[in-house]
Amino acid sequence: MHIKKIDVFPIGYLEPNDANSQRYVVIVRLEASDGTVGWGECITLFREATFGVAALLKFGLANVIKDKDPYDIEVLWTALREQAWWYGNVGGLAAFAISALDMALWDLKGKLLKLPLYAMLGGKKQERLPVCASSHPKASSIEDMASELGDHIRRGYQSVKVGFGKKGHGNLGVDQERDVEFVKAVREAIGPKSGFIVDVGAKIRWDVPTAIQRAQLFSEYDLLWLEDPFPPNNPAAYRSLRAAVPTMRIATGERYFTLDAYADLFEAKLTDVVLVDPGRAEGITGAHRIIQLAAQHHIAFDAHSWSTAINTAASIHLSLTAERPTIFELKPTESAMHHELVRNPVAHQDGWISAPEGYGLGADVVEDTVYKYALEM
Repeated sequence: MHIKKIDVFPIGYLEPNDANSQRYVVIVRLEASDGTVGWGECITLFREATFGVAALLKFGLANVIKDKDPYDIEVLWTALREQAWWYGNVGGLAAFAISALDMALWDLKGKLLKLPLYAMLGGKKQERLPVCASSHPKASSIEDMASELGDHIRRGYQSVKVGFGKKGHGNLGVDQERDVEFVKAVREAIGPKSGFIVDVGAKIRWDVPTAIQRAQLFSEYDLLWLEDPFPPNNPAAYRSLRAAVPTMRIATGERYFTLDAYADLFEAKLTDVVLVDPGRAEGITGAHRIIQLAAQHHIAFDAHSWSTAINTAASIHLSLTAERPTIFELKPTESAMHHELVRNPVAHQDGWISAPEGYGLGADVVEDTVYKYALEM
């Protein structure tokens, strides 16, 4: 058995959950010598990164696994990292490329062995996860945004997550009075028992006093956590915030790539919840190692999956095998990369999500859809 064919698809699509922004991923298709196919993806997000990763895959990294045994995932993952020693085994575009190949390898291996991913990762530690509607409200009215989030709860979601600094007219994360009014209105709209997360986001630039004030004022409204209040290169700010508002749980990690980087984060004791995405953290192999290390540090885990149905499926399996999972994020509005890309899009049942049925990732990819959204290089 060997990998006989590797196809790379840079993908562009409109995301209705992000004000119809143009977003990008790279999807990889692996075909074994017996015709079995495995799928993987990485979340490149930007057009230039997407074409850069596609080039790395087509002209270099794909050749590392071509004609190799698809069962040898650990060996191939290590070989991919060694190939990228000069241009990215500490993160960046090479980490995206490795993520896509590694995810596809796990999907392929599961199909060959006739096993779901969770079984290959040691088995489920829980059968289901509470589902969170991960949203970017864009209305100008606080009342309208709060009502939208309340609707998600009424549709069965157990919690809501709101991104600040997003497109549209929400104008969240900028003015303290508006932010507090918004958080209060959301809490009233979703009720006292539903979870609520504020994601500060990369476009918001809070200094330490601002973050402390916001966190103190938000504390009254019982957030599950405050996400990414600072960029990852400012550990001193995280320490200051944790010291000033010790009752506010903090989540971060979506902008890290490697086990070493996450290990430094855990050792520094900067976060209560770690965000790990197999579409950027060197695939399922990398993410699984990071999640296990987080559990050793008694740090909870959130998959932070917000791209396509392929990555969502991988993230569900990883979450079900984790020692300390929290929630599982789903986009509340139907989108092409979830509902057109696969024949079996996942959906919550009464506020819970379970592993997709099937071998490997369990994502039944529609190849015609991949070609429909593929971009020419």
